[in-house]
Amino acid sequence: MTILIDQPELIGSRAEDQNLQEQTNELVLDGGFVVPKTMPNDGFVAPEINSFGKTFRDYNAECERQKSVAEFYRLQHINQTYDFVKKMREEYAKLDKAEMSIWECCELLNEVVDESDPDLDEPQIQHLLQSAEAIRKDYPDEDWLHLTALIHDLGKVLTLPKFGGLPQWAVVGDTFPLGCAFDESNVHHKYFKENPDSNNPAYNTKNGIYTEGCGLDNVMISWGHDDYMYLVAKENGTTLPSAGLFIVRYHSFYPLHKEGAYAHLMNEEDKENLKWLQVFNKYDLYSKSKVLVDVEKVKPYYLSLIEKYFPAKLRW
Repeated sequence: MTILIDQPELIGSRAEDQNLQEQTNELVLDGGFVVPKTMPNDGFVAPEINSFGKTFRDYNAECERQKSVAEFYRLQHINQTYDFVKKMREEYAKLDKAEMSIWECCELLNEVVDESDPDLDEPQIQHLLQSAEAIRKDYPDEDWLHLTALIHDLGKVLTLPKFGGLPQWAVVGDTFPLGCAFDESNVHHKYFKENPDSNNPAYNTKNGIYTEGCGLDNVMISWGHDDYMYLVAKENGTTLPSAGLFIVRYHSFYPLHKEGAYAHLMNEEDKENLKWLQVFNKYDLYSKSKVLVDVEKVKPYYLSLIEKYFPAKLRW
């Protein structure tokens, strides 16, 4: 099945570059997600602070949450090696951990809290629905994008015993390429000096083992929930467009879509899909809120999307 989608405008052109209209009251989406009316008619306005009262993605603020996040990245940067990722891809490609529907997996996420996230400590299913509902408001005709938001973090079930009980450093956090030099734009870059790959000359140049323009499909990205959910979706025959799969696979690749690092490895298809990832990213990051979505109210809509784009049961 082929789905044709219009390319979005580049990030910043929808919301940031338009004059805000001063309006009162609030909009409440179907799920109870509150969106301020002081915003452009056709764009999402990011809040300035997260649910802890801090700046979003502030990895330097002095607080207990930030200290635990720093320790998370220390372990991640030391242990995510090229050989480790290769081993994980081979193991989880078997898709022998479970058989269940997309919605069943959504409900499993109630048991997961992401230790790498400095902005949120709510159950993950709320983050999925907050992101999806915010996108649904601004892009009502792109139902594939609504569903992509719903499923983008489902791979975090890797932390649960049934799925291998992987440590958080092997499941969440920003992702980055292995097999080439660790770019300084990676958060807490200093910890990479203890990664064994740092001592491998073949991996210590800008291109490393890759060639410029080789395409991200050919690059070994650190293992985690992104790559796992991409694998599950692809191997189970989803009909989501390539942009949706790209978002699922690379939404944690902040060095690329926030800092522009590693762009030399992308091919033309990657560059087109990146436009949609940049749109998605602001909803993924800035929709995190203490205002909870009414799950049962929005469930029928998302079940209809799941039926449209996925089989009833998937191998995980």
